[in-house]
Amino acid sequence: MNYMMEIVYLFSSVLFIMGLKGLSHPESARRGMHMAEAGMLFAVIGTLVGKQIVTWEWIIAGIAVGSAIGAAMAIFMPMTAMPQRIALSHAFGALAAVLVGINEYIEKGHLGEITNGLMGALGFEVLFGALTVTGSLMAFAKLNEMVKGAPITYKGQNLVNVSLFFVTVGMFLYLIVNPYDYAIFYTMIALSFLIGVFIVLPIGGADMPVVISLMNSYAGLAIDNKVLIIAGSLDGSSGFILSIIMSKAMNRSFTNVLFGAVGTPQVDTSKLAEERPIQRIGIEDAKFVLEQAERVVVVPGYGMAVAQAQHTVRELSDELEKRGTKVEFAIHPVAGRMPGHMNVLLAEANVSYDQLLEMEVINPTMDTVDVCIVIGANDVVNPAARTEKSSPIYGMPIIDVDKAKTVIVMKRSMASGFAGIENPLFYEPNTKMLFGDAKNVMQELVAEFKKV
Repeated sequence: MNYMMEIVYLFSSVLFIMGLKGLSHPESARRGMHMAEAGMLFAVIGTLVGKQIVTWEWIIAGIAVGSAIGAAMAIFMPMTAMPQRIALSHAFGALAAVLVGINEYIEKGHLGEITNGLMGALGFEVLFGALTVTGSLMAFAKLNEMVKGAPITYKGQNLVNVSLFFVTVGMFLYLIVNPYDYAIFYTMIALSFLIGVFIVLPIGGADMPVVISLMNSYAGLAIDNKVLIIAGSLDGSSGFILSIIMSKAMNRSFTNVLFGAVGTPQVDTSKLAEERPIQRIGIEDAKFVLEQAERVVVVPGYGMAVAQAQHTVRELSDELEKRGTKVEFAIHPVAGRMPGHMNVLLAEANVSYDQLLEMEVINPTMDTVDVCIVIGANDVVNPAARTEKSSPIYGMPIIDVDKAKTVIVMKRSMASGFAGIENPLFYEPNTKMLFGDAKNVMQELVAEFKKV
């Protein structure tokens, strides 16, 4: 039976790897997800069949409750809350790892079978699992605006965080040598929970996509099972690599993300507005500008997600294409509140993959764009990243929308974005501000085009 279980685990691991490879391209992403799901199904079945089950009642109850919660989240949670859902999933997964680690420690401890190697594995599991639980919950709270998105800082914060981390790691190393010190074990777990809160507390909203991918990496590391070690290695390494890519997209390092506190609101923005008044535009004028355009680029941001405007954006794209206008979508790696947030929303609206262009592809030709429509994006199109050395986002690669002939910015108001940073793009002479809910504005634009 154990031999068959190992074969099932190997087959599941192959499906995980193939599934991850499928996720590397939009066209094969759905197939990749199905392969990964099948791999997990085989792994669960193999575990249930291949090992002695103490009580089926708790397993069946767990499956029923978990399935009900998962189904409810999938059915009723809107796409705008996808980042929060992912943060919660990371927390649940990490909590399971922590509970499994604690249970293993108690059982092996009573039997006197905790070796130094086993203690190293269990300590690693509960340490990273615990900080992922509270870190993910803090990310959820910030994304859901239960806690303010701007960084929460205090004097000596970095020193406290670093000291707390090294003390916890010291306990972990101590336990490897003295695994039966129960007080130190549980103290280490408690401190790990605190670390999760403290490391996310000073991180601003602009860095939430990196935090989510980093927590994904931590959650992948916090496991202890043959098939899950393989899956966790894939999860941990891919999450870590994604975090590196996203940090690079912001021209920042991990240490700067964790300790830089980007997102502190700037105090005096009224003077800029007085010196450089904005140019408003209405629906009819916006329609006229778009009618004259041969090439239109749409830059989606979190505002599009909040308004759930992705379907009306596609409708506008269809109307423009009927008139011979070339429409493309410029996607910034950290737009939205999670990695790939804009891609997911536009895919849901059946926007063609060929129309989705990455920042590096679209920027060299941005000066040939007739109209650039910015929908709720702020930091990823902020030219201060190129020109203002005093700006917290200076050096961050952006989509160069200010180089387009005309820029139409759709926003509810002149309020700054989630990171709280002023955007001089709004005052540029080629920028027109179209205020209102993105979905309503888009619906009105589409209605105008359909009148013809």
